[in-house]
Amino acid sequence: MQNAPPQTLFGVITDFLATRPTPEEIIAYQLPDYLQRRATELLDRNQADHLTAEERDEMMDYVRMDTMLLSLKAKMNHAG
Repeated sequence: MQNAPPQTLFGVITDFLATRPTPEEIIAYQLPDYLQRRATELLDRNQADHLTAEERDEMMDYVRMDTMLLSLKAKMNHAG
């Protein structure tokens, strides 16, 4: 029996938001370790200029999601 593939970045975040988290839960939210490791790997490889075009697109997904989450967390801080 095969293991299920890890969820995608977008899937993990939308699953979290679908739980209708409280502002405190949003502020405390962190990506799962395997997604944090992937983001770090992509950023490190980008600095060494070793990314494929697909990996560069994936890295930009992480950058966009990070920007969105930071904005959401800031809004939750001001709403409380």
